[in-house]
Amino acid sequence: MKKATAEQQQVHAERKSSDHRTASKDQYPISETRFWIQRLSKTGVRALHILGIAGSAGGILYGVERELWLNWWVLAMVTGVILMTLEISRSKLWLIQLKGVLTLVKLMLLGSFFIIPQHKPMLFITVLLMSVFIAHGPAGLRHYSIWHRRRIDEKQGKKKR
Repeated sequence: MKKATAEQQQVHAERKSSDHRTASKDQYPISETRFWIQRLSKTGVRALHILGIAGSAGGILYGVERELWLNWWVLAMVTGVILMTLEISRSKLWLIQLKGVLTLVKLMLLGSFFIIPQHKPMLFITVLLMSVFIAHGPAGLRHYSIWHRRRIDEKQGKKKR
C-alpha cells in the first residue's frame, strides 16, 4: 500500500509540474528566442542613447561649437523617442507613473535650452541626475502614480512583451 501511495504522489507531482510549466507559458506567451531579441534590441537602443548623451555632454557643459556635438545630440533624442515609444506601447500606465512623468519633465527641461540657453549646463546636469534617480531607484519610486498617489503596477495577465 505504501508503494502505491508513493507512485500516486509521484504522478501527482509530475502533473503539478506540468501544469506549472503550462501556466508559465500562458503567463509569458512569447518564445525565449523572441524574448532575447526584444531584450537585446532594447538594450542596444539604450546603449546608443547613453552614447548620444555622453557625446553631446561635453559640448553642452563646456560651450563647444554646436556642429561638433549636434550629431550626438540627434542620436540621443532619436533613441530617447524610440525608448519612450516602446515604454508607452508596453503600458499606458507609464504616462502616469513617476518614470514616465519625469521623462516628460526632462524633455521640458531640455526644451528650455532654447528659452534660457545661458543655463544649459545646469539644466543638463539636472536632467542627468533625474535620469539616474529614476533608472536606478526602487520600483516603488519608478512605479509611483502621480494620479493615484500610490504605486501602480501592470496586472500580471495584462503584460505585453
